[in-house]
Amino acid sequence: MPIKFNARLYLCPESKLLYMQLIECVPNFSECRPEIIKQITDAIESVEGVHLLDVDPGKATNRTVVTFVGAPAPVVDAAFLAIKKACEVIDMSHHKGEHPRMGATDVCPLIPVAGISMEETAKWATRLGERVGQELDLPVYLYEAAATRPERKNLATIRAGEYEGLPEKIVKPDWKPDFGPARFNTKSGATVIGARDFLVAYNVNLNTTSVRRANSVAFDVREKGRVLNDPATGKPLKDAQGEPVRQPGWLKGVKAIGWFIEEYGVAQISMNITDTKLTALHEAFEACCKSADQRGMRVTGSELVGLVPLKVMLDAGRYFLHKQQRSSGVSEAELIKIAVKSMGLDELAPFDPQQKIIEYNIAAKNAGASKRLIDLSLRAFADETASESPAPGGGSISAYVGALGVSLATMVANLSSHKRGWDERWAEFSLAAEQGQRLKDALLRTVDEDTNAFNAIMAAFGLPNGSPEEKAARKEAIQAATKLAIEVPAQVMRLSYESFALIRQMAESGNPNSVTDAGVGALCARSAVHGAFLNVKINASGLNDRAFAEQVLAEGNALIAQADEAEKAILAIVNGKI
Repeated sequence: MPIKFNARLYLCPESKLLYMQLIECVPNFSECRPEIIKQITDAIESVEGVHLLDVDPGKATNRTVVTFVGAPAPVVDAAFLAIKKACEVIDMSHHKGEHPRMGATDVCPLIPVAGISMEETAKWATRLGERVGQELDLPVYLYEAAATRPERKNLATIRAGEYEGLPEKIVKPDWKPDFGPARFNTKSGATVIGARDFLVAYNVNLNTTSVRRANSVAFDVREKGRVLNDPATGKPLKDAQGEPVRQPGWLKGVKAIGWFIEEYGVAQISMNITDTKLTALHEAFEACCKSADQRGMRVTGSELVGLVPLKVMLDAGRYFLHKQQRSSGVSEAELIKIAVKSMGLDELAPFDPQQKIIEYNIAAKNAGASKRLIDLSLRAFADETASESPAPGGGSISAYVGALGVSLATMVANLSSHKRGWDERWAEFSLAAEQGQRLKDALLRTVDEDTNAFNAIMAAFGLPNGSPEEKAARKEAIQAATKLAIEVPAQVMRLSYESFALIRQMAESGNPNSVTDAGVGALCARSAVHGAFLNVKINASGLNDRAFAEQVLAEGNALIAQADEAEKAILAIVNGKI
């Protein structure tokens, strides 16, 4: 992402590089007609700095989930305009659909994506709610992290009774809206606004048309489970407080119901996975398979509504490869392919990772007209390097050489995991290959980050330099960009040196037929460390923060010495086996 000096930046803890704050907004509108939804998404896209990522309509639910992302202020502006337009074009008095709902904009959550805390995101949600209540005269309830009282954290509790029950509910003192009037809005209903963690909306398809049987699976898997009945009377059991007695379900952080989708002709378990750290996507899928099998049904596939984080898909791919006792140290693309096929995510509609995975979608929107270096072909990358442009230069090349070095070690690990006679060692080499993929991907990211850092320096030097204020701002921007141009190659050095451990492991215990590949990997890793250090040194000479510069230079000199020793040791092992 290009560095913007007038934007609020944050430091990514993994790459130690600077990025802009990002939040995601996922409003749900009680409408699915394209001509109506287009008016709402046009309002969203009218705000500069906001990227519309996904529009997911459902005919049976008569509901559309829209996803967009950007810095907090423009996202909140876009959300307000979307809610305003929904009030104009949607009439809830005529709405019918399978999904619970209480308003034209039924729910509008803000989700922290990068560089912003949940607490900060909740404050933005509160600002949005206040503006909607005041300017649109619309009842607004705050939920999840933005909730003003504990009983309003849960969306289902706020939405109980739905639109039809709102006239009676809204006038009760306990259900006075957080913002806006405490009176029923016939046309627009009410809106729930809040801040929450990433929620995965996920539907699992069954080979039945029975809603009752789909619900039986939903009750098995969802956290709150099912209400128990008295065997003698058949009526719900009550505890001492008069509350229904429940048998908990299998999955934490999962809400689920069963329904029939007429357009597909199948019943589904519709789930919201509210915390993928508690229940992973593949765990929800497997639980549905287990319950369906016990009840004489079969899961035929599944679908994701809206977008999903990349990690969710990668974890699923690794899980299904491990079930096969196969190495999971493969590319992201291969892991995603395995996940899609294993869970049947393409049964009802094609699954496009560039559209459905949030990181890929954001990257595509941010790429604009300029293509990333790592997306170029080998020839195009070489041609770009050989052109008269000063970037990509030695820093990007060093990063790419480091990526190639660890890629060779990863290849040896994957070959070793499938070597005949080594079947019992697949997990050992799978773990090694996963480590290699992590380092490879991190180094590939720095290929473009190094060029972006150079461009940031050029942009800083091009800032206005007339008034004392402009001079001060320009000087500050140059120093910030220079520090970034030091930190990127420093990170290349760290990652490339880290790869030596894996390269040595493969030279010592990997497939002996590929020992020379490990040797070439060591040569590449050492070149990457040395090449990146040249960039560190030249940029450090122009940095005013001498304490930072000296610290990075000392670290670099130590890594140079350690890399030389590591390469020497690995080549000795390789030559000893040839």
